[in-house]
Amino acid sequence: MAEAASAQRWYGVDIGGTKIELVACDGGFEVRYRRRVDTPTRDYDAFLQAIADIVRAADEELGDVCAGIGLGLPGVRDAVSGRQLSSNVPALTGREVGRDLQLRLPHPLHLGNDCQCFALSEAHGGAAEGYASMFGAIVGTGAGGGYCVDGRLIAGGNGIAGEWGHWSVPATLLARHGLPVLDCACGLRGCMERYASGSGLATIHRHLGGEFVDASAIATRAQAGDAVAQRALEIHRDLLGYGLAGLVLALDPHVIVLGGGLSKFEALYRDLPAAVATHLFEGVRVPPILPPKFGDAGGARGAALLARQRSLASLSAP
Repeated sequence: MAEAASAQRWYGVDIGGTKIELVACDGGFEVRYRRRVDTPTRDYDAFLQAIADIVRAADEELGDVCAGIGLGLPGVRDAVSGRQLSSNVPALTGREVGRDLQLRLPHPLHLGNDCQCFALSEAHGGAAEGYASMFGAIVGTGAGGGYCVDGRLIAGGNGIAGEWGHWSVPATLLARHGLPVLDCACGLRGCMERYASGSGLATIHRHLGGEFVDASAIATRAQAGDAVAQRALEIHRDLLGYGLAGLVLALDPHVIVLGGGLSKFEALYRDLPAAVATHLFEGVRVPPILPPKFGDAGGARGAALLARQRSLASLSAP
C-alpha cells in the first residue's frame, strides 16, 4: 500500500491564452512530468479534446496513477451556474467547463483560478514558504492574484478573492498623472489592471506620446535614457504601488510574491517598496516583495496542489 501511495501522481493543468500546460507532481510536489500544447481559444470542442488528449498522454506515459486533476482557468466562474467568463480564452465564456470536461476525463477534476493556483504554488515550497500568509500578485498581460493563509488558498464566497486588478484607481490619482479613465473588459471603468499590468504600462507609454511597444521594450528604452519610457515607468510604479498598498491594507499579507511577465524586472524589487509605502499611513510596514521561485511553471503546479487540497477536504467532510 505504501509503495502504491508513493507512486501516486497529481496532475495540474494551467490554461493560458496561447498554451495549455500539464504537469504531474509526486507526493512531495516535485514536477516529474511536463507537457504543453497550443490552446484552442475559440473552438470549445477542440479545447475540451485538447485537455482530454493531454491527460491521456500523461496517463499512457506514467501508468495511470493520477489521484486527481487540478485545472487553473483564466477568468471567473459563476458560483451558482458554473459558467465561465474568460477574455483570454473566449471559447470558455458561458460554458460549464467543469461539467463538460469531467465527462471526458477518467480522474476527479477540481477547478480553480489560474492566478490563485500561482499563489498556492508559491506558498508551498516557493518564495512564500514559511510565511503565515502571502499574496501572489500577477502582473503580466492582466493583473490578478491569490491569497493563502497557512498554506491554504482563500478563494472567497464567489471564488474571486485576489481580483485586485478590478479595483478602481481613484480619479485623483489618474488626474495626477494626466491619465484618462479607461474602460475594462470586465464591464467596469478605471480598473487597476488597465494601468498596473504589463499591457497597462504599454498604454501609459503610448498615452505619453511613445510608440505602442511591450513592457520589456519600454524598460530597455528607459535604461538607455529615453525620457518618455522613464516617465512611463515612474507613473506605472506609482499606480502599481497604490494597488499593492491596497492589498496590504485589506489583507496585511506577511509577504507578496510577484508573478507574470513584469516579475522578471529586477528593478521592481528595488523600487516597489518605497512606491507602496507612499500610499500607506505611518506605522504600516511594507511586507517583503519577492520574485517567484517556480516562474511560469507555478500555475500548473499550484493546480495540482489545489486538487490535493480539495480531495483531502472532501474526504474529511462529514
